Amino acid sequence: MNPLSPSHDFLLRETRRQFLGRSGTGLGLAALSQLLGSGQAAAAPPAPTSPLQVRPHHPARAKHAIYLFQNGAPTHVDLFDYKPELLKRHGKPLPDSYIGGKRFSTMTGKADGKLMLAPVEPFRQHGQSGAWVSDFLPHTGRIADELCFVKSMHTDAVNHAPAISLMLSGAQIPGRPTLGAWLTYGLGSETDNLPAFAVMTSVSKGTSCGQIFYDFYWGSGFLPSRYQGVKFRGGNEPVLYLSNPAGLPSATRRSMLDDLGALHQLKFEAHGDPEIATRIAQYEMAFRMQTSVPELADLSKEPESVLALYGPSVREPGTFAYNCLMARRLIERGVRCVQVMHAGWDQHNSLTTELYTQCRDTDQPSAGLVIDLKQRGLLDETVVVWGGEFGRTPFIQGNLDDRKRWGRDHHPYAFTSWMAGGGVRPGISYGETDDLGMNAVHNPVHVHDFQATLLHQMGIHHERLTYRFQGRDFRLTDVHGKVIREILQDS
Repeated sequence: MNPLSPSHDFLLRETRRQFLGRSGTGLGLAALSQLLGSGQAAAAPPAPTSPLQVRPHHPARAKHAIYLFQNGAPTHVDLFDYKPELLKRHGKPLPDSYIGGKRFSTMTGKADGKLMLAPVEPFRQHGQSGAWVSDFLPHTGRIADELCFVKSMHTDAVNHAPAISLMLSGAQIPGRPTLGAWLTYGLGSETDNLPAFAVMTSVSKGTSCGQIFYDFYWGSGFLPSRYQGVKFRGGNEPVLYLSNPAGLPSATRRSMLDDLGALHQLKFEAHGDPEIATRIAQYEMAFRMQTSVPELADLSKEPESVLALYGPSVREPGTFAYNCLMARRLIERGVRCVQVMHAGWDQHNSLTTELYTQCRDTDQPSAGLVIDLKQRGLLDETVVVWGGEFGRTPFIQGNLDDRKRWGRDHHPYAFTSWMAGGGVRPGISYGETDDLGMNAVHNPVHVHDFQATLLHQMGIHHERLTYRFQGRDFRLTDVHGKVIREILQDS
C-alpha cells in the first residue's frame, strides 16, 4: 500500500484531532446496519450494531417512550399540588421564611411581599388512590389510578429555553443530545420504514403565550445526526419532500438513489465521516417513508370509539389531540421515542382565561392516549410522561384586584410531572412540597433523577450509556442522577 497514493493523501492532511475523532466513529454509526442490512440500499458502509441493541444493561420494562411535553410550565398549584394552606393565605404576603435567598425571574425580581394566590379552580380526590386533581383536568382525574404523580420535581433553570434544554438534554446550553437521540443511539430502532425518534408540535389557537419550538429540543447534539428527531408536521404532508416530482416514477427514483448511494459510499471509504453514512441512511429512510407515512396518517380505519377517546379535535391535523393519536400509531409501528410538544402554558397574566383553553386542549387527549394504550396492551411496554420545564409561583404576578389578569411567574423549586405505564407504579403520588407548594421538601426529584429513571425503565443504566466528545465521556444525566426506585414496580 502506497501511503502517498491519491486515495490516501487525505491522511497526510489530517490533524491529530481529526484522526482521533474519525477513529472513534464506530458507535456513531449505531443502528445504521438495521436500516441498510435489508439489502435495499445499493451501497452500505459497514457499521456495528447499536451499543445496547444486542444486550441492554438490564431487562427493560418499556420498549417505547412517549413524552407529552407541555412548553411554558403548567402551574402545579392550580392543577395537581393541592394546598389547603394556600387557600387560607389567599391575598396575604408570602412569609420570608419560604424565600431564603431564592432566585426568581426578572419579572418577579425579589419575592418579598408578594401576595399568595389560591388555586383558580377547586381540587377533588379521584379513584382508589385518592389523588388530588383540579377540576381543570377532569379526564386526567378519571385515570388517576393509572398514573404516578411526581410532585417534588425541581430544576436549576428559571427561564424557558434553558429549562427545556435541561429537561430534554441534561444541559441548559444547547448542543447536547436529547432524550430521544440517546434512546435511539443506545437501543436502535424496531422499524425500517419510520424514524426511530419522531417529534410533533402544537399550540392552542389564539394563545398569547406560545413558546418557540427550537430545533435543538429534539437535536442529536454531538451524536451523528441520524439520531436527531424527525419532525412530523400537521397537514396533508407530515414530512416535507417525500413525494416524487410530477412525472418521476418510483423505479427511476430508486435507480437515482442507488447511484447516489454508490457515490456516497466512495466518499465514505475515503473519509470515514459518519455524517456520510447518515446521509445514505436518510435517503433510504425517505424512500421507504413515501409508503409508510401516508399509511400512518390515514385515520380512516380508526374506530369511532377510539377517536372519541381523544376528543373532538382529533381529526384536525396539527392539534394536540391529533398528535397524541399519531403518537400511539407511531409506537405501535415500532418507533422508539415520540416527543409531543404543546405550547401555551406560560400564564403570566392569563390564569383565568388561557389556562382553561390549555387544559381543554390537552386534558382529554392525554387521558385518551393512556386509555387507548392500555386497551391495546401497549401501556405495559410504553412509558408515558406528562410535564413541563418547571412550575409556577404560589404567589400572584399582577394585581390581585384584577382577576382577569391573574398570573403566576416561573418557579424552578417545585413542580409536578406524571408518568404512566412501562413498569411505573400506578395510583401513587411521590414526593411532597411544603404547605404552600413553594419548595420540594420530601423526596425531592431533580431533572437528572427523572431522566435516570426513564432510561432505567428502557433497560439503560444512565451512567453507562456514554459518548466520547472532545476528550470527555458525556451522558444524558451529566455527572448526576439517581433512579427513583420507589416509583417502580419491580423495585
